[in-house]
Amino acid sequence: MGLNQEKKVWIIGHKNPDTDSICAAIAYAELKNQTSSICHEAKRAGNLNEETKYVLNFFHIEEPELATDVRAQIKDISFRQTAGVSEHISLKLAWELMNMENVVTLPVIGAENQLRGLIVTRDIATSYMDVYDTRILATAKTPYKNIAEALKGSILAGNEHAHFTKGRVVVETSSPDKMDDYIEDDDLVILGGHSESQISAIEHNASCLVVCSGFAVSKEVIQLANKRDCMIIGTPYDMFTVARLINQSMPIKHFMTKNNLIRFDLEDYVDDVREVMSKVRHRDFPIVDEEGNYVGMISRRYLFNTQKKQIILVDHNEETQAVDGINGAEILEIIDHHRLGSLETMSPVFFRNQPLGCTSTIIYQIYHEKNVEIPKRIAGILCAAIISDTLMFRSPTCTAVDKAAAEELAIIAGIDIEILAKNMFQAGSDFNRKTPEEIFSQDFKTFTANQYEFGVAQLSAMSKEELETVQEKLKDYIDTVLKERKLDLVFVMVTDILEESTILMSAGEDAEGIISRAFSAKREEHGFLLKGVVSRKKQLIPALIAAMQE
Repeated sequence: MGLNQEKKVWIIGHKNPDTDSICAAIAYAELKNQTSSICHEAKRAGNLNEETKYVLNFFHIEEPELATDVRAQIKDISFRQTAGVSEHISLKLAWELMNMENVVTLPVIGAENQLRGLIVTRDIATSYMDVYDTRILATAKTPYKNIAEALKGSILAGNEHAHFTKGRVVVETSSPDKMDDYIEDDDLVILGGHSESQISAIEHNASCLVVCSGFAVSKEVIQLANKRDCMIIGTPYDMFTVARLINQSMPIKHFMTKNNLIRFDLEDYVDDVREVMSKVRHRDFPIVDEEGNYVGMISRRYLFNTQKKQIILVDHNEETQAVDGINGAEILEIIDHHRLGSLETMSPVFFRNQPLGCTSTIIYQIYHEKNVEIPKRIAGILCAAIISDTLMFRSPTCTAVDKAAAEELAIIAGIDIEILAKNMFQAGSDFNRKTPEEIFSQDFKTFTANQYEFGVAQLSAMSKEELETVQEKLKDYIDTVLKERKLDLVFVMVTDILEESTILMSAGEDAEGIISRAFSAKREEHGFLLKGVVSRKKQLIPALIAAMQE
């Protein structure tokens, strides 16, 4: 099925993603791309933990791109594809292009499509109304071919690729014998059809003659001009018209704005762009890509029809766990296996929530419902996600459906569940080389209950040494998290997979009182020993919330 690459839907899990949220997003994107004409992309809302990295590497699957904010960006909206122009074109041509495109701003670009500046109608008006310097054409290093184009003329003598770089613009107003009084070396002279005047101007070292009113120029004059390196331009316009139009031949480079340009990147968020636009009075703004290449122009009116990013959420339905900017996106679907959370949508969505041990089990079911064959590598990551979320079927959240799904997926992927589980958990519990922040952030979620806003991290390991390392590294760090994230309570589950027990560490006023009300537990050095408690979703969170509500 051909995919519409222009329209994309992002599939993304929660912040501090675990193996299930990443693998479910990848597998669901694969399924959607086989059953839909719209392109779906898996994204991640945070850094991957070591367990998930191991799983993706083992099954040779590329890590999803990071998406930290899902608000609409410039690249999500339509903007004007005004073609860029060279800095060497004339003001007259720029004006004609503006009229043709019905715009007041033209982007000026270099040879590599790099944005060099902007030329606006005000710049052209300035050149026409406020410039009285007779040397301005030379100062602007005006190409002679620009002068010929502006005057609808032709070059009769001289190098058409040369530039007028010295001298003034003067108009012949007297007889040839009086030229000493007003013609200087390198001047550009506007004159009529008298050969004597033309020859005299050349002999006075004029750099260019503009012969008006369509008068013919003799071979003798052309030969003399070529011999003395003097340009001759013939034009059908009279002297008055030539004098009026000649400034329009100057290259826009001399008048364009090139410093302190306000430009926007394709990646910029529309909200931020709108705020910048509200503070300046520019009509149009250039857009560049990440390499600084010009791609288009945008004005305020283009922001009115902003298209929100379309998102499918997996493995969560809590706003506090969702990627930043979720309220500015259009949520199409939610696939989850947790309690109903705080997330609100603007319109009805497809919401599938099942009391299973893993979101990836639901994705497995959808493949079967759609009669889509599960690719070997996708089967592998779905199986790994179920192993991870159910602690290899030890968690009370694990159902017979989860276990049956994992076993079938293992057959498709050609893997041994116990070997994969051992390698995954070992990769995820290598805590010695990690900082407390890296350890804590592996799997941290925030929740709200009554007046409390609290967070719960969970770390699992298969040896007591690894668990003791975690407790030692986090004993002081959880107080830092409490203050920095402005939470009321912080809990850390340090779970022993083999013993099926948890040491629950905590920080915050009345945290230990809440634990005491929630569990009949023994206080140890760094926390409470909760025997048989391994599930944050099914065993810990409900008990803590009940205790908070007492």
